[in-house]
Order: sequence, then structure tokens, then C-alpha cells
Amino acid sequence: MQTDLAPPVPAGALSAPLPAARAGGGKLEFALGVLNGVLGDYLHRQNNGLATPMELFLDGHPVRLDRESLLRAYPAPTGRLALWVHGLAVTEAVWSFPGEPAVTYGALLQRDQGVTPLYLRYNTGLHISDNGEALARLLETLVACFPVPVEELILVGYSMGGLVVRSACHVAAEAGHTWLSRVRRALYLGVPHLGSPLERAGRAVSHVLRAIPNPYTQLVADVVDLRSSGVKDLGYGNLVKQDWEGTEGEARLQNRRHPVPLLPELSHHLLVGSLGNDERHLLSMLFGDGVVPLASAAGRAEPEDRSPVFPQENVKVVAGVDHIALAHHAAVYAQVRAWCEQELP
Repeated sequence: MQTDLAPPVPAGALSAPLPAARAGGGKLEFALGVLNGVLGDYLHRQNNGLATPMELFLDGHPVRLDRESLLRAYPAPTGRLALWVHGLAVTEAVWSFPGEPAVTYGALLQRDQGVTPLYLRYNTGLHISDNGEALARLLETLVACFPVPVEELILVGYSMGGLVVRSACHVAAEAGHTWLSRVRRALYLGVPHLGSPLERAGRAVSHVLRAIPNPYTQLVADVVDLRSSGVKDLGYGNLVKQDWEGTEGEARLQNRRHPVPLLPELSHHLLVGSLGNDERHLLSMLFGDGVVPLASAAGRAEPEDRSPVFPQENVKVVAGVDHIALAHHAAVYAQVRAWCEQELP
């Protein structure tokens, strides 16, 4: 098993001119991201206008998936694309560096390698499997309508976004979607491949409260269970409908995750943050990046776990970078760029 610290950022990596800003921001977008992360499934069921539909966004505005609209949004498109998929309770604005909204991994990669950036916005409160199905359909339409032939589509998922990426690839493989043949590499940044102990603790608390025959504790349990379907899926990293369908009572506390193998034709790369100055530091071993444990982000499954074997030679640990910073940190970009520069068979 081999893990390396990310390479240092070359001098001037963030100083050269960048394309125009590629990510929206603002307090409203932030509030909508949080609202959809917490109650997005409820908003969707109620057909509430605050529910976030899955769309590509550019400069804070949705991009329609037809040839003319795509050409207006990307007047100088290239055949090499990168899709940036955000995590729970945020929007594509999470990719912007603090105080520098125009600086994102996508903008830097466009400048350095000519890769056209595509930013996804979606309702993170929905089941991961539902978002995976929607993303698979969106990418099929995108590849068919993009103004130039798509030669390569790089998939980059941050936190929950990495699980959505894996779910979409599974759907596409089963459905025979054409876009999957354009994907050669997938990058996962702080993704809870083996699930989140924080969410599993929330389930346990709810279960205990419901076992107490008291109307007040039942009410508290109801409040705890307001967590969205997307949040609950993070408990064990559920990717497909079979993982959560029909789960009630004690079944919620069990790992019902069905095996979803890694697609062998893709090169899978995992980037892991740690609170300590290396992964063996006590803080790192206990808390990982502060949200996702090291073992989960690195895909280090136990033999009895229902997870695929992740290539540990493709696991990189970026020491001293917490979970939030993984979406906008110079050292992380250096590793992302290095992976995208690699020649693949």
C-alpha cells in the first residue's frame, strides 16, 4: 500500500491570468444549497420552487443542454471536458478559492491544459441513486449536443459528489450509455466511499429515542429524522436503490449496501485530507479530514465490507487540509493537475 503527500505547487501556479469566473456565489446560493441538503427530498416531493433541479451552471446561471446554448456558454469549447460535482449542502460555488471567486480548479485546469470546465448543481437532499440516474441522463444529452466531439470527459467528485459520480457510472454501464466511453479517469476528493460514522451515529440516536415510550422523546426523534435522504445515504455510502428501499426500524442501522464494482476501464484516483501533519498523526487517525475518516476517503475496506477494492497506489494524502478546504486548495489542485496530465493506456 502506497500513499504520498501531494507534490508542492509550482511557483506561479495561481498567478497567471485565468479565464472568466466559472462559479456562482452569493448568500442566496449558499442558503439554497444548505436548504436542499437538509430538506431537498421534501421540497422535491412537494414540487416546491426552492428544490434545486440538476443543471450545469456557469457564472451563477444555468446552461441549457442544446447546441446553441452550449456554444454561447462555451464559445471556445475543447474536446476535453471536466465535470465538477460538488458535495452535500453546497453549490458549485464551493470550488471558488476564498476571496478569489474566479480561481477554481476548473478555471486553473482550463488555463493549464485547455480542459473545458463544466460545473454541476443538484439537489443534494435526494437519494444518491436518484441523482446518479439524473446525472447519467444529463451526460448522455451533453455528449450528444456538445458543439465539438467529446474526446475525454474527466469526472471529479467532491465529498457526496464522488458517490453521485460512481452511481452515474453504474447506471450508464447498465444502460449502455455512450458518454461512459469518453470517461478515462475519475477523481474523488474527500469522498466517503465506505460511509460516514457521523450519519450512522445520527441513525443510532434516532433509533434509541424511538424505543422510549414518551411523546417528548418521540418528537425529538422526529426532528432527528428530518435528515434528508441524501444525508441518510451517506451513512454507508449507498449508491443504488436496493441499498435503501424498504428500510424501516432496525434495518436503518444495518449496512445493506450492495456491491458496486469499480469500472475497470476507468483510472480511479482518490485524494484524502487529514487534520494532522501526516496520516499517522493522532488527529488524522481519529478524525480524518474532520468529516470523512481516512479509511473511508481512501477506500480501505475490510475484507467483510461490501466495497470494491480501490487502487491504493492511486491514493494521495494531502496533510493539514480539512474537508472543506479540499474543494479549493492549491496543494489539492497540484495533485489534480498531475493526475490529469498522466498519459493513460
